Amino acid sequence: MPTLLRAMANAYRRRWQNWLQRRHPRGMQAVTLSQKRVYIFLSPSGVLFAAVVLAMLGGAINYDLALAYVLVFLLAAMANASILHTFRNLLGLTLAPGRVEACHAGEAARFEIVLDNSGRLARHNLRLFYDAAEAACDVAAGDSARVWLSLPAPQRGWLRAPRLRIETHWPLGVFRAWSYGYFDQRALVYPAPEVDPPGLPLAAAGSGQGLTTARGQDDFSGLRPFQRGDSPRHIAWKAAAREDGLLVKEFHGEAALSLWLAWDALPSGMPVEARLSRLTAWVLQAHAAGFAFGLSLPGREHPPASGEAQRDACLASLALYGLADPGDPA
Repeated sequence: MPTLLRAMANAYRRRWQNWLQRRHPRGMQAVTLSQKRVYIFLSPSGVLFAAVVLAMLGGAINYDLALAYVLVFLLAAMANASILHTFRNLLGLTLAPGRVEACHAGEAARFEIVLDNSGRLARHNLRLFYDAAEAACDVAAGDSARVWLSLPAPQRGWLRAPRLRIETHWPLGVFRAWSYGYFDQRALVYPAPEVDPPGLPLAAAGSGQGLTTARGQDDFSGLRPFQRGDSPRHIAWKAAAREDGLLVKEFHGEAALSLWLAWDALPSGMPVEARLSRLTAWVLQAHAAGFAFGLSLPGREHPPASGEAQRDACLASLALYGLADPGDPA
């Protein structure tokens, strides 16, 4: 019997998913909630409310209490009137996908949903769901709202947003109206940076081998936080005496070369994911220090450059390294 029940439940679940896919297919750019797209039924509180009203009706009939009839019919009329208000609270809303924020593995990726209310009625107590992620908002008449939903990102690569569900219990909580939107939103999840990586792989400028640094030894350019592997000769001891923290002097000069972060320069027995984590940490360190840096991976190379575009491009290559089809987030 349990096996039969599980089979029936799985069959029902497949039929339900197929129906949802036909009615609300993936890839919507925007969706306006028309009458055919908004569903309404009793909420859990509404089921309890209906049971209480029916019990009161039974008592009124049994004891022939006129005041009990008045109370029962009043409550039933209020619930009946709330059907229209609950349904209309979603009707005519337009949902559209917004921005997506990338993250590192183990963090949460953020997805933006834009709600546009072109009607003359304010929309209250709207709740949006991406699986377990939830957010709530109100939208004034003729206005729009932006809502962010966060999804856990356990591993690097593409994270595709699930089907969006929007619902409301306003005004009485007796009825629940809901609808769906299936947007083609995806977030790029970078590898998790190594927690305590060694210092950046610096070599003497102009040595002609190994990794080279964007630092020279000619002109003082400023201070930066100390990193493991920095030379003690460059520590700003006066700043340390002022309790400003352990800072390192930076120099830039004409002899300075670009910093290369190379896959092949890592230990030969290092696992792939550990390599990616270390290179990710180095990319973040190099960008924070203002270096011009390049990244060399098997089959892909980023020439030395600086700035956020270079950082994001290198992190994207690390996130998609070794995936069967980097362009497909599925």
